[in-house]
Amino acid sequence: MTASVKRRARPAPESDDRDVDAQIYRKIFDSVMSQRLPPGTKLPESSLCELFGVSRSVVRRVLQRLAHDHIVELRPNRGAIIATPTPDETRQIFEARRALEAGLVRLATRNATPEDFESLRAQLRDEHEAMHRSDQPSWARLASAFHLRLAALARNDILEAYLKEIVSRCSLIVAVYEPWGNASCEHDEHAAIVDCMEAGDADGAIRLMEEHLIELERNISLKQDAPQPSLKQRLGMV
Repeated sequence: MTASVKRRARPAPESDDRDVDAQIYRKIFDSVMSQRLPPGTKLPESSLCELFGVSRSVVRRVLQRLAHDHIVELRPNRGAIIATPTPDETRQIFEARRALEAGLVRLATRNATPEDFESLRAQLRDEHEAMHRSDQPSWARLASAFHLRLAALARNDILEAYLKEIVSRCSLIVAVYEPWGNASCEHDEHAAIVDCMEAGDADGAIRLMEEHLIELERNISLKQDAPQPSLKQRLGMV
């Protein structure tokens, strides 16, 4: 009887492994979303093992998942780096994102509750505060989180997963191509979209979202020879 109980208890470590994998994935993913890990950053397996206190097999599983989601590139005999999107990928990603977010906004407008809108407003306030603190990493993270929050309100897990991948790839694009000092997402545009949704105007919200994403793409400079920001710019003192 005791042996039988012990045999049933064995799957627990496998569940723990999945939790560890998810934590490491989330840490790297969030760092990309907030632009702390820019494209081209090397991710040595040995360093990740030491940082997270895990084995190489765990690190390799996480890197494989990140590569599947187009967040990292795995280079034979050279290791993993944060992915660098090409200009052609950039155009295709924004085209896909506009089509996907139009559907998500319509669903979210239909499904969101008053409590959901209250939560969105609180998120917008945090976004506004980060913007006025010139806190670029937090601002970028919250701007991306706004779009993912709208996707969650659509109550469609499949579409939400697709947007999560596209938003992460857009964050890479912004890190590579957007000139220093531009806002990856404008706070007032987010607020106007929520106003339309809360009023039940799905068509108006979709129109504003499309304009918002077109403007975001327009801010992207596909030339990579732009001058690097100065320390003064990085500190938000201009």
